Amino acid sequence: MIREAHVNGIKLAYREEGDPAAPPLVLVHGRTANHNDWNGVIRHFAARHHVFAPDLRGHGASDRPGEYAVGTMAEDVVALLDHLGLDRVRLVGHSLGGMVSYHLAMRHPERVERLVLEDVTAPYPIKGRQPLVEDDSTGFDWRMMHQTEPFIVDPDPALAAELGKITAPTLVLSGGRLSPFDAPGLARLIPGAELVTIEAGHLIHVTERAAFLAAVDAFLDR
Repeated sequence: MIREAHVNGIKLAYREEGDPAAPPLVLVHGRTANHNDWNGVIRHFAARHHVFAPDLRGHGASDRPGEYAVGTMAEDVVALLDHLGLDRVRLVGHSLGGMVSYHLAMRHPERVERLVLEDVTAPYPIKGRQPLVEDDSTGFDWRMMHQTEPFIVDPDPALAAELGKITAPTLVLSGGRLSPFDAPGLARLIPGAELVTIEAGHLIHVTERAAFLAAVDAFLDR
């Protein structure tokens, strides 16, 4: 079911599936996507979880306020948890959604029971990345693309130490040789993080869905 909430000064659209009595699980999509990016996995998780999949600000049916710091996006998700009355959740984030998720986990560690980061870049500068070129895509705000790009290619050096504040058990999934990102480097910065490599490239939950679900299920069930 698609719902909306007015939180942190904006409207956030989100999809809700599963039994309200089950453990809450939040799925945070990657850049340019929306809750539909989780089609094919959301109902799998909803069999044993109460699942929430928001559209981040600047994406899908959520508002496009023009301000897109990753930390602000994390506070949107915290405000959504408050709106839903959820104290602690299991949190799964892909790519930009993983960056949003680790910001939430390091700044509000009490809110995250378990954390899954799917092919998320480490907070180190990336050299040689091609500049953004706008096209006719309309499912997201291009201002979001331009404002989040520096968080990817030239992140705050303090982030590496801040990741040490994460207390939730963490699974980092790497897409392997075809991935553009250094997920293993991220795993090394998070205390006790488990690293699993699935040779799938960046879209692990799409390209190797069965392996993705098996790894996440095993981690959440532990």
